[in-house]
Parts: sequence; structure tokens; C-alpha cells
Amino acid sequence: MHPTHFFRSVRAPALVLGLLSALVLAGCGSTGSRSVNYEPEAFGSTTTHTRDYEATEAETCEAARRALLSQGYMITAANADLVTGRKSFQPAAEVHVEVEFRVVCARESTRGGAKASRSTVAFATALQDRYGIKKVNNSASLGVGAIGSLSLPFSGSDDAMVKVASETLTDERFYDRFFSLLDRFLEGPEGSDGEAEAPAEKPAAEKPPAAAGPAITYPVNSSPNRG
Repeated sequence: MHPTHFFRSVRAPALVLGLLSALVLAGCGSTGSRSVNYEPEAFGSTTTHTRDYEATEAETCEAARRALLSQGYMITAANADLVTGRKSFQPAAEVHVEVEFRVVCARESTRGGAKASRSTVAFATALQDRYGIKKVNNSASLGVGAIGSLSLPFSGSDDAMVKVASETLTDERFYDRFFSLLDRFLEGPEGSDGEAEAPAEKPAAEKPPAAAGPAITYPVNSSPNRG
């Protein structure tokens, strides 16, 4: 066989393999750079996470704290303008869910800049963390003089909870129910604004007229006093 034909026959498979490798790499590169589909943030609604209340910041956050406590949330922070709480759920045998609720109470202001005395806007956000069970195989080291240490797997395994997802809840009905409950605690048990009405003052009893004392008469000298 002529040397030229030999090199041509060797180069042909090499070129084919090179082209295939380039195509595979190009496909992997296009797959890796593909954008992830997700729902974009529209910033359209201003009522899902907010409500206005005719109350002070401290009163609004206290009502939010009571609302979360009534639903089994463990309060992790509470002050005049911030309340946070956590609650655990077990929707499935190997799934654990935790919801962290956060309420911020801010004083509302008018367009002219004058702050209202009893007007507060409450911002509520709930973050949901989902955990799954991950099995981890155990291994042990066995020391051998001539070889060294060997790592041998055990048949048993340990279960560990690993976070698999984290998401901010955006369901309007979820927040509607919370704000309705906050409103109930803010109004008080009697449906008023939380302030007990002052009892009506009793009219002062009229004092009896003072008893008249004995009349005192003074003698009058009818005759003129002559000196």
C-alpha cells in the first residue's frame, strides 16, 4: 500500500471522531447555558402582603403576635415594629416543611409628610422551607500492617434532613386569612377598638340646704343718742 493512501485511511476516522467530539461538546455547552424558566417578578400587586390599620405600630404588631400564637407559631422575635414566628409541618413521611412568618409594622404617612398618629401599614411575608431525608452510608477504617488502612462500607446508614427547596408564599388567600385574624385581635374581644368605654359619671348629689340657725335680734335704740 502506498504511504499516502495509508495516512489518508488513518486520518479519516480521526476526523470523524473529532467532529463527533465537537458536536457533543457544543451540545453540552448549549444545554448548560440555557436559561431557567421561572415566573418573573411583576411588582404589580400592593395588597397581597400589606394592609392598613387605624392603630399604632405597637398595637398592630401585638395583634400580629397574638394571631400567630393562636395558630401554633413559635414566636422567635417580637417588638414594637417586628414579629417573626416559625411553624413545622409534616405533609409526608419523609418530607418536613417549615414556614417562617414575618410581620413588619410601619407608621403610615400622608403625602404632605405629616405623620398620622394612629395609622400603620403591616407587611407580612411567609417563607416555606422544604426538607427531605437523605441516607448516608457509614464506613469504617481497618488497619492492615502491610497494606495500610482500608475503608469498608457498613450495611447500615444514617438519615439526615436536607433542605431541598425554599419558596416565598404568594397565595393571596393565605394572607387574607392572616390579616382577617389580625384584625380580629386588633379590635378586641368585644368588637371595639380595644379601648374600654369609660363609665358615665354619676351626677353629683345635691347638697341639702344648710340648716338655718336661730335668728339673732339686736336691740334698737329708738331714741336718738344725745351727747
